[in-house]
Amino acid sequence: MIHVTQTFLPPIESYQRILSKSWDKKWITNRGELVCELENKIKTRYNISNIILTTNGTLPLQLAIKSLHLKGEIITTPFSYIATTSSIIWEGCTPVFSDIDKDTFNIDPALIEDKITSKTVAIIATHVFGNPCEVEKIEHIADKYDLKIIYDAAHCFGVNYKGKSIFEYGTVSTCSFHATKIFHTGEGGAIFTSDIELHNKLFYHHNFGHKGQEDFHGLGINAKMSELQAAMGLSVLPFFNKILQKRKELYNTYEVALNGVVKFQKMNANTDYNYSYMPVIFKTEAQLLKCINILQSNNIFPRRYFFPSLNTLKFVNGKKMPESERISSTILCLPLYFDLKKEDVIRISNLIINTIINEC
Repeated sequence: MIHVTQTFLPPIESYQRILSKSWDKKWITNRGELVCELENKIKTRYNISNIILTTNGTLPLQLAIKSLHLKGEIITTPFSYIATTSSIIWEGCTPVFSDIDKDTFNIDPALIEDKITSKTVAIIATHVFGNPCEVEKIEHIADKYDLKIIYDAAHCFGVNYKGKSIFEYGTVSTCSFHATKIFHTGEGGAIFTSDIELHNKLFYHHNFGHKGQEDFHGLGINAKMSELQAAMGLSVLPFFNKILQKRKELYNTYEVALNGVVKFQKMNANTDYNYSYMPVIFKTEAQLLKCINILQSNNIFPRRYFFPSLNTLKFVNGKKMPESERISSTILCLPLYFDLKKEDVIRISNLIINTIINEC
C-alpha cells in the first residue's frame, strides 16, 4: 500500500539517545535544553534572525495575527490549507480572498491592490508546496498601503530564495513540522521574524505571557514545543540532506515520466527548492477522478490537495475565484517520500499515462 506520504523516522536508538538528556533531568517541557538546541541548530544552519519553536504549525499563524494587533480585513489566498483561513477567522479578522497565478499556484500580486480597502490591515500569503511567492511585489504593495505581511511557509523548511532563507521574508513567517512534512518533530512548528521587538512579543505570547515565574508581560497562550518533539527534530535534522536528495530524485523521475501528460507547478526563479510535494494538474476533474480510481484500485492513495478552494467554504462567504477553483478541482498530489522506490514512481506514472491514453 502506497500513501501520498510517509513519515521519515530516524533510527529509534538515535531518538532515545537524544531524549535521554531530557529523561535523565526529568525535564520534558517548558523550554528545556533540547528545544533550545534545536532552535539554535536551525537558526545557525539557515542563517535565520530569530526562531521560536511551537507545538504545532497553526498556532504561529494565530500568534502572528494576535501579536501584530490585527483587526479588520486580511487579504489572503483561497488556495492553501484550511489553517490559513481559519486562523484569520479565529482571531476575529475577515479573510478577503485574492485569486492565484495559474502556473505558480501562489497568490497573484497583480490582483491584490484591487482588494485593498480602508479596513485592510495585512496580507497573508502561502508559499504553496514550498514555492516562494513573488515576495518583492508583495512587499512593494504592503509598503505602499502600510500593511503587515505574514507568510504561511508551512511547506518551506530548507527553501532558499535569492540565497536567503524564505523564512526571512515578510513581517512574520511560519512553518509546520508536522509528521507529514519534509522535516518534522512529530507534531510541531515554528515562527520567524527579523524584528527583535516583535520576536520578544511573540515569545511571551507563546508562553502564557510570562515574565519570569511571578510576573506577566501580558496576554499569552501555551504554544511551547515539548522536549519529546524537539528530540525527534534533533534526530531527523542530520538526515535532512539525504531526505532532500532522495525526494529530488523521485520528483525528477515523475517529471520525466509524466512530461506532456500532466501539467507541473512552475517554480519561481532563484529558488533552492525542497521537493516537499509532487502536485500535478489534469486537464479536467473527470480525468483526475478516473486516475484516482485507478490508483486506489492498485492500493495507491494520492491526495486532492488543496481541495476545495477555500473561498467556496460555507463559513467564509467568499466570492468566485476562477483560477483557484479550477486548479483546486484538477490538482492531485502524488506519493512522494523518502522510502518510496523509483520503480513505484514509474508504476504510478504508467497507471496515470495508461488511464489518460485509454480515455482518448
